[in-house]
This record gives sequence, C-alpha cells and structure tokens, in this order.
Amino acid sequence: MSTTDPAGPTGHDLDAVLDHVLAERRRTRTVMSTSADRAARVVREQVVEGHLRSGTRLPEERLAGALGVSRNTLREALSQLVAERILVREPHRGVVVATPDADDVADVYRVRRLVEPAALAHGAAHTPDRVAAVAAAVAEGRAGLDRGDWDAVASANQHFHRAVVALAGSPRLDAQMDLLLAEMRLFFHSMGDPERFHRPYLEENAAIAELLSTGDRGAAASRLDAYLAAAQEQLVEAFRTRG
Repeated sequence: MSTTDPAGPTGHDLDAVLDHVLAERRRTRTVMSTSADRAARVVREQVVEGHLRSGTRLPEERLAGALGVSRNTLREALSQLVAERILVREPHRGVVVATPDADDVADVYRVRRLVEPAALAHGAAHTPDRVAAVAAAVAEGRAGLDRGDWDAVASANQHFHRAVVALAGSPRLDAQMDLLLAEMRLFFHSMGDPERFHRPYLEENAAIAELLSTGDRGAAASRLDAYLAAAQEQLVEAFRTRG
C-alpha cells in the first residue's frame, strides 16, 4: 500500500519531502482534491519511510500545494493524523510530527505482539507471493547494509513487518499496521544510533523468513514474539532513561 517511491527523498528536510510528494503526485497523476483519507495516507507514509521526523512542523499552505488539496481538505487529513497520534497540535507552532514517550512504546508493542506472531502462525493468506514479500524485505535490508545505508535498513524493517501482517489476509489489520508503522519509525529515530539498533534485528528477520519459507509457522511466530519482547524492553528502557 506504499504511496512513495522506495528511494524517496535523500535527506530529511521538509523542502525535499514536499518536492518528492509533489513529484510523485504528478508522476502518478493522482487526484486527491476530494479525499482527506488519501492526503492523510501520503503524509503518514512519509513518516513510515522516515522522511518526516519528530518535531517537524507542517506548514499548511505548502503541504496543501504539494498534495494538491484544498486547505480545508488538508485540515481534515491533519486532524485524522492527530487522532492517530502521528501528529500533534502545539501552541504557536501549529501541527507537528509527534514525539512519542515510553508509554507509547509499551502500548504499540503490546498490540504488535498480539498481531504479528498470530499473522505468522494462523494467517489465512500465506500465499507464495506474500511469503516471498517477507523474504524480499530481508533482501532489501541486506542491500541497505551492504551500502552502509541505515535509513534504508530501517525502511526495509518496516516493509518486513508490513509483509508479516499481510499474511493475515485482513485489510483491517493492514490499515491498523500502517498506523503502528508510523509510530514505530518515530520510536526508531529516537534511538540515536541506527546501526546498533537495527543490525541484530536484520538477522532476526532473516531467520524468521527462513522458518516461514520452510512452513514452520509456529517456530517463526515464537521467534518473532521473543524478538518483539526484546525490542520493547530495549526501547522502553532507552525512552525512560532519556526522559
């Protein structure tokens, strides 16, 4: 369901993000003037892919122009994202990308540990294409590792977990996962050293994909649950120490 070019903006400044959104809309000839939902999806995906980070202010006029929507439609989209905890409204600054805390981390990981292992163990859509998408995300992460591009490794991790949830075959869970992915990316930004955080989980992703490819769903689910528990503990401790 990605709405962005996998390459995306090379930096994280707002001008690059908006230029990319505008170019992508023109390339795909997307008409968004009647849909706040689609406008919200584009902004959310920019967070998921790491192009919009915590604390970034979103100026309405420029963002509406990049998305090709009216100011009223944009405000509806931004309100939706505020309700999703991806954006917040701040006095004298307007709408900015949210900065999560330790309680947010704990809650998101509670949901993930219920959903992701179940999708591996009991998902109704373990088709060859969907299983291959899990392996493809591992290959994408290793390619980022080979280039020393840790932002690309982080994005590949997002794609891995999106592919895992897709094994459930539920559009409702896919939509919920998109919200979780946006919050997850904001958590990961807060860790400071992306290599230290992501390197061990890249190999865990590879091990899970291998178990999945052999049909050992139970072992894949158990391994993922253990890894999510470890990541939760690591992130919560880091957030509490920082706070």
